[in-house]
Formats: sequence, C-alpha cells, structure tokens
Amino acid sequence: MRTKDEATELSRGEISDERIAAPSFDLLVDWVNWRFGEQANPIVEKLVRGEIVDELGRPWQVTSPYRAGALIFFYRDPEPEVRVPFEVEILFEDDDLLVVDKPHFLASTPKGAYVVESALVRVRRAMNMPELSPAHRLDRVTAGVLVMTKRQELRHAYHDLFAKRTILKTYEAVAPVRPDLELPAVVRSRLKKEPGIMTAQTIEGEPNTESLVELLGTREVDPATHGGNSVVGLYKLTPHTGKTHQLRIHMASLGLGILNDNYYPQFYDVESTDYRNPLQLLSRSIEFEDPFTGDTRRFESRRTLDLWAN
Repeated sequence: MRTKDEATELSRGEISDERIAAPSFDLLVDWVNWRFGEQANPIVEKLVRGEIVDELGRPWQVTSPYRAGALIFFYRDPEPEVRVPFEVEILFEDDDLLVVDKPHFLASTPKGAYVVESALVRVRRAMNMPELSPAHRLDRVTAGVLVMTKRQELRHAYHDLFAKRTILKTYEAVAPVRPDLELPAVVRSRLKKEPGIMTAQTIEGEPNTESLVELLGTREVDPATHGGNSVVGLYKLTPHTGKTHQLRIHMASLGLGILNDNYYPQFYDVESTDYRNPLQLLSRSIEFEDPFTGDTRRFESRRTLDLWAN
C-alpha cells in the first residue's frame, strides 16, 4: 500500500511497507491503523467520510479490502493557524475588481504557514468569491493597496500590467535622515533572490532594478521609540521595477534602512506573532490604464505609518 498526503494540493507519492515487515491485512482500515499507529484516528475518519481516494479518484470505503501495492491519496489537515489580529479593509469594488487595504503582518496569498491567514483567503470567504485572485502581491510585512480580480478570465490582463511595468506604484517609508545625502535620487542595482534564502543579494552586473527615492518631510522624534534616531524622514518611493525586497534593499544601500526592517541592512530574527514593530513601509497608491475600458484607475491607501503618525 502506498500513500501521499499534502497540505494544499493532492499529488502522488510513495511510502512503502518494505522498510518494515508488514503483517497481512483483510481490510484497508486495518492497514491504516497499523501503518499510522497513534496518528491513525483522523485518517480513519477521512476514510469514513470518503475523503481518501485511489489513483482514479474513486473513494475508498471502510469496508474496502486491503490490496498490496495499491495507491491511496488524501489531504493532510493543516495545523491550526494563529489569527493575525488586523483587518483587511475594502477600498474599491466593481464588477471586475476588488481593491483592498492590506494590513501589516497579513500575507497576500497562501504560502507556507499562512493559508487561511492571508488576505486572499479571508476576502474570498467573507465575500463568497471563490474565483478572486491577486493581480500582484505585497510582502507579508508591507501594508497598503492590493488589487484583486473577481474572475479567473480577468486575471491575466491585469497581472500583465504589473509584469510589463505599465503600473505607477508609489510607496511611503519612514527611515533615518542623512543631511549629506542629495535627494531625490535614483537607485539602480542588480538583485538576485535565491529560492529558500530569506534575503536577496546585490550582485555585479547589469542593473535589473530601479527606484526613485524622494524625501517628503522630516520631524524630530523620541530616539527610544524610533530606532535610536532623533530625526526621521517620510520618504516617497517609486519603483520602476518590481523585484523582491527591492525598495528595502535600495533604501538600505543609501544608509536609510527602513525602520523596523529586520532583513536589511542586517538580518535579525523576529517571532512571526510579534506584532509590536511593523515595517514602516506602505503601498500608498496604484494607478494604471484599465486594459478593458481604457479608463485611468487610481487607488490609494487610507493607512498611516505608525512611526510617522505618533
């Protein structure tokens, strides 16, 4: 008997009894109890509910006979997720689009440990929109405007706007001030993000990223609550490309590491459920020409960065 369980998708794999001297069985349920031991109960319950199937998608039954070498497939129940204690706000809705104001710490889409606790799944469930899809994404720790399409056939046209860089995106960030730095400044570099590595790297070669950095204003603050800085600035960031962590790396390269960024310029660990110090980076606005109507659409976040407002 061979089995495969997956958290988010059904796929084939093998676990063979050849590792262990297997006794003989009359029923599949007997093999399940032997193979999974103390962890068998929830799998038997799936068998009772018809949630375990063969390679043709036919459900196995509790009374199904054991067949050596046969395949069974089932979904593994994911671990319960800790609720992220911040809400998604709706900025705009029509027949085609749903635009939300994503909070810090909430993933845009299901990934890794965050499935239910993602903006996409929350809104799909709350508004009964099973075909809702993101046209782009924001990092979990970045807040602000996130555009979603309501029907699958629409997604490509809107996603293509982001892929072809015909979208005007602006961000805001709170970071230290450098009186010696001349702004506005355009930052260009070549970034590379390896799969499985948390941070991206700046490498030699033709630039594949570009960001415009502008200083909107400065203010005196309490160093104890602003990373040791007595003066901070509110920056407008306009990326002309969309690589992972691009704005965070470009700001750090100028000596303007965004406040509460635990990745750049130096990584330090933060518990995923520690919500005390959100990254001071906000997707402020998104503007584009609608691919179907030709109209100019512009959406703006209602959120404010904590370390600028307080």
